[in-house]
Amino acid sequence: MNELQISLLGVGLFLVLAVFAYNWQQQRKYRREYGAAFRHEHADALYHTVTELPADEEPAPEEDDSPMPDEVLADEVPHGYVNNEVCALLSDDTDYIALITPKSPAGTDALAPLWQQRFDFDKSVNVCGLNTASGEWERVIADSPIHYSSFKLALQLVNRSGAVSEAKLTSFRALAQAVTVELRAHAVLPDTKKIAERAGDLDKFCASVDQLVALNILAGAGELLAGEDIAHVAEQYDLNLQADGTFHLIDAQGQTLLSLCNEDNTPFQHQTLGQVNVACLTLLLDVPRTEQPTLAFDQMVTLAQKLASRLGASVVDAHHATLSDAGIALIREQISVVEERMRIHKIPAGSAQARRLFP
Repeated sequence: MNELQISLLGVGLFLVLAVFAYNWQQQRKYRREYGAAFRHEHADALYHTVTELPADEEPAPEEDDSPMPDEVLADEVPHGYVNNEVCALLSDDTDYIALITPKSPAGTDALAPLWQQRFDFDKSVNVCGLNTASGEWERVIADSPIHYSSFKLALQLVNRSGAVSEAKLTSFRALAQAVTVELRAHAVLPDTKKIAERAGDLDKFCASVDQLVALNILAGAGELLAGEDIAHVAEQYDLNLQADGTFHLIDAQGQTLLSLCNEDNTPFQHQTLGQVNVACLTLLLDVPRTEQPTLAFDQMVTLAQKLASRLGASVVDAHHATLSDAGIALIREQISVVEERMRIHKIPAGSAQARRLFP
């Protein structure tokens, strides 16, 4: 290989890396712009105690003999979670948690302000109750007839729309304090400034690993891909059209591994496939939501090549340029770095915690 060829190869690799970085920033910007989905009362010192933790102190962990789960989702369980699965995910690293302990077991009536205002926040609100009968933490719902010896009110710190604001945290703390007054309880309410800083740090980390990898399947010059042909070929490779208008490849855990959509995001519909013709398809891999995303990317490349071959198309990048082996290897390396960083940060890619933070 002469010096000219080496130089051209270096330029090519640089361009691929630049395109990858640009696409990632655009994806993050889009998610931030379009991605997402209390009041203060004075305490009555005669009936309850509110303990505000200083900024440099964390709440002592509670003793709990039950192996699973620790915490419970308040009102509704996100898609893909089995009832109490979310309970085990709530932690001081990812949530603002107010621990409220009444002098005697209490029902959920005192939580009425929370049920009314739980949608006033940009993040998920969760509630756990320590069941007096079973001695286990469980999901609390508004009309539960069960009495609980303790409650945990939790506000998630981060999702793809960004970090919770200190103002929202302050409002949530005020709501927890109002519930404490109603229950005449003891409460541990962490310092909102400290938690806001933690939320900012967590959001920076999440932003740094939030990558959506796309491979395009482009029809030949002057040609279009027929909707019925796309559906037929997709089905052969276990990609099924779902309600969101996208074909999904589902993994063994019932989670989306890869998705196939129209490049312009126009949804596919069963009843109109015969009238649909598209110039380009996009195969997507949501890195933080996918278990072993590096291996999933290998599967993605193979699938893209098979789909392209069956449809008489070619695999290209976001700018419709042919994706070289060197470019594919570079993207794979980037994904591997993200996967390792998430593992070190104890939020493994594709884990239930990752899916909660990257909805």
